Amino acid sequence: MYGRDPWGGPLEINAATDSATDDDRSRNLQDLDRAALSRPLDETQQSWLLGPSEQKKKKYVDLGCIIVSRKIFVWTIGTLLFAAFVAGFVTLIVKTVPRHHHKNPPPDNYTLALHKALMFFNAQRSGKLPRHNNVSWRGNSCMQDGKSNGVSSAIKDLVGGFYDAGDAIKFNFPQAYAMTMLSWSVIEYSAKYEAAGELAHVKELIKWGSDYFLKTFNSTADSISTLAAQVGTGDTSGGSTTPNDHYCWMRPEDIDYDRPVTECHSCSDLAAEMAAALASASIVFKDNKVYSKKLVHGATTLFKFSRDQRGRYSAGSAEASIFYNSTSYWDEFVWGGAWMYYATGNSSYLKLATTPGIAKHAGAFWGGPDYGVFSWDNKLAGAQVLLSRLRLFLSPGYPYEEILRTFHNQTSIVMCSYLPVFTSFNRTKGGLIQLNHGRPQPLQYVVNAAFLAALYSDYLEAADTPGWYCGPNFFSTDVLRNFAKTQINYILGNNPRKMSYVVGFGDKYPKHVHHRGASIPKNKVKYNCKGGWKWRDSSKPNPNTIVGAMVAGPDKHDGFHDVRSNYNYTEPTLAGNAGLVAALVALSGDKGTKIDKNTIFSAVPPMFPTPPPPPAPWKP
Repeated sequence: MYGRDPWGGPLEINAATDSATDDDRSRNLQDLDRAALSRPLDETQQSWLLGPSEQKKKKYVDLGCIIVSRKIFVWTIGTLLFAAFVAGFVTLIVKTVPRHHHKNPPPDNYTLALHKALMFFNAQRSGKLPRHNNVSWRGNSCMQDGKSNGVSSAIKDLVGGFYDAGDAIKFNFPQAYAMTMLSWSVIEYSAKYEAAGELAHVKELIKWGSDYFLKTFNSTADSISTLAAQVGTGDTSGGSTTPNDHYCWMRPEDIDYDRPVTECHSCSDLAAEMAAALASASIVFKDNKVYSKKLVHGATTLFKFSRDQRGRYSAGSAEASIFYNSTSYWDEFVWGGAWMYYATGNSSYLKLATTPGIAKHAGAFWGGPDYGVFSWDNKLAGAQVLLSRLRLFLSPGYPYEEILRTFHNQTSIVMCSYLPVFTSFNRTKGGLIQLNHGRPQPLQYVVNAAFLAALYSDYLEAADTPGWYCGPNFFSTDVLRNFAKTQINYILGNNPRKMSYVVGFGDKYPKHVHHRGASIPKNKVKYNCKGGWKWRDSSKPNPNTIVGAMVAGPDKHDGFHDVRSNYNYTEPTLAGNAGLVAALVALSGDKGTKIDKNTIFSAVPPMFPTPPPPPAPWKP
């Protein structure tokens, strides 16, 4: 009997094998094993021969929350230790190798002057001062303002706000303009204020003014019939010896005479300007929803009052007509309407601000010697720049495009008039532009023009426009910026007298500033109305430095008299310093820091221009 050898050869099975001896059987098997092993075995054959293989047991590490392979655990720990060693070695090398420290560049002159210019507003505060006011010679003052007899019941408290200039009168018309200018500069240049470390400071000043304005009328009402225009008096005409803010020379903290309140019932210019102040402030404080809404409501009430009760505020006030006479209220309608639109997004305000009839009355379509001169009295130039912004970045189209294009073109003409190649305005030999045609106190107009020029230059750059045309001639945006710089540099000391007209800036600046608080020492002595005259008439420098105050400025021949009694040279004002602050922040810091294109449009809804009406049917 033969069977099949599983290793490939024949296998004879014979019963006779039983008789074989054990040695023969063993010998035969060894021969078979050698024959089989001489040939390669496949996997099946190996399994038959060796049987099931024994698996090597893996080792694990129990980490509590997870069980991992010991091999992976060891590799992971080793990798981490190696990485830590490399990091420590690199750190050691970095710390031990000497290197050069690159310090931040020192602040530019505009930033340095900005710090000081804002401090002037701290010195002008009225009422109960905050602990951090940082003007050592000032204290609480005029804590009874608005509480005298004869004041309307809607006006119960007028404590606070800012004194206008070297006196202690609170003129709300230029004060509101000053606050609007500060707010405008913050809306456009908040990043620059932040870089200079002054954003919180300037916002605090704006809030100080806004809180005061909300006291000057019934700010909770939707309609009003009266508005506080002024606190204090200064008329000394006719030889009057009645104690008031101009006849007396006293520290505000020592004032003991009556401070009457002047109210108005038809004052479109004042109400619209105060509405602009509150509306612009509401954009500054847009992140404070409750306060911003309160400001918007107050602005809405004031602007309605300005439209309902037409009239110039100074027409019914002898004091206002002397010190801050308003020539028209139409420019405030355009200016205030623009700010109301930006604050609310209500297109009715834009429609009003772009009404051709109102623009015509405001002087948008005619020239004149003062055309393009932006000031506390005439806001047209500023309003046109403000509305040109809308056209540059949002382009609302019909029905606003025609008048906005006119405003844009007029703005270009105004910017051309600032350039020395044109003869719209004379210049002193030292290079100061004579926007008020040689009249006294020129600097307040110069800083406003510098701000508008720098701002409009930034508008064009943000709109990817390299410049603008003056007739057939093209001028780059750098030309506008250089104009602004030359004018501000003049004020900061680059002038024939080598004198800075900003107190505390540079080595040489006015020391006899026309300012009551700065000229009277804080020596625990209360000087009465006439007792302070000796300090007014003293030839000695002021005992207190009113840091940041921009004085009225030189004459048309670059001359300047540092005399306390001559306010045409040495008196600072809120309106003047507000323009200075705006111009300084626009020029300060890195040129790469651009304007904030979007914040001013926060409340403006998306625009979908209305298509123009179809043309009239053709008639043969």
